[in-house]
Amino acid sequence: MNKIITTALVTTMLATTIYAGEVLKGSGASFPYSVYQKWIKAYNKETGIKVDYIKKGSSKGIKDAKARAVDFAGTDKPLSPKTLKQNKLYQFPAVVGAITMGYNIPGITNLQLSRKAIVAIAAGKVKYWDDAVIVASNTDLKLPHEELTFVHRADGSGTTYNFTYYLSKVSKGWRKAYGAKKSLNWPGNQHIGGKTNSGVAALLKQGKYTVGYIDYADAKNNDIAMASVENKAGKYIKPTLKSFQIAAAKATLDPKKDFYAIIADPSGAESYPMIAATFILVPAEKPVMDKKVTKFYNWCYTDGQEIAKSLGFVPLPDTLTSKIRAYWDTKGIK
Repeated sequence: MNKIITTALVTTMLATTIYAGEVLKGSGASFPYSVYQKWIKAYNKETGIKVDYIKKGSSKGIKDAKARAVDFAGTDKPLSPKTLKQNKLYQFPAVVGAITMGYNIPGITNLQLSRKAIVAIAAGKVKYWDDAVIVASNTDLKLPHEELTFVHRADGSGTTYNFTYYLSKVSKGWRKAYGAKKSLNWPGNQHIGGKTNSGVAALLKQGKYTVGYIDYADAKNNDIAMASVENKAGKYIKPTLKSFQIAAAKATLDPKKDFYAIIADPSGAESYPMIAATFILVPAEKPVMDKKVTKFYNWCYTDGQEIAKSLGFVPLPDTLTSKIRAYWDTKGIK
């Protein structure tokens, strides 16, 4: 009897050790990297399960998912149901974040950027900071006659996709000329690229008279000034968790479409305009591993909400996470 109990105990301990030593491997979007890292650390502390996520950018994350190089991949550019089916992938949202316009102008705070100004800057049409298109919404500031440098992502990026999607929504000219893309040959000659959002943050922090699009978490962590941005209602909105939450509440993410949606530029007088959902991709043919991935994200939806808020991300509402869990159940990965 004692031998049976001892054998059972050893078997249980061995199984626990193997499970605890297993690593879930992920890669992709850098936009949600800060919250993923905090979630991963807290989840490991609570469960002993290790999750390894490498920020490469959404383009490389999608490639890794298609090649089955990782257990899961992150992308800020959702894949269409057709593309998912072709590549035998499932997709669900993880969290909602915001893209900000970070800037570095010595002595200048409370900068406001209109929709027209943001498009003009991205299009390479603004040479100096005291250009009329910027001055028009900053009459109380003494903007310098210094050359403006636009900072953008140098790698394929979901952040770039969501930013250019936003530009396409607010400008017919931009939509016709460039559209929404993960990477772009940026127009004009006053721009510079950084690899991942961390690279953009470094360029903004080091370079005077710069401005560029960057996720809120990286801007906040690097003490980068962020402009108030004009929304659809013509109001200038500061990037804050509250304004992100108001904007995110307008989003429609449908499980019947594999949650495929881009949620930039929502309506509402208090909505921050440049918000984006970030997504997770898992292979359809690996339900056992997928269940471990969804178990981690289920923990994030419940126990990880305060962590997300502390970094300026918007936790998904219960109504949406219920739909996600039902989606997992339907796909056999819950």
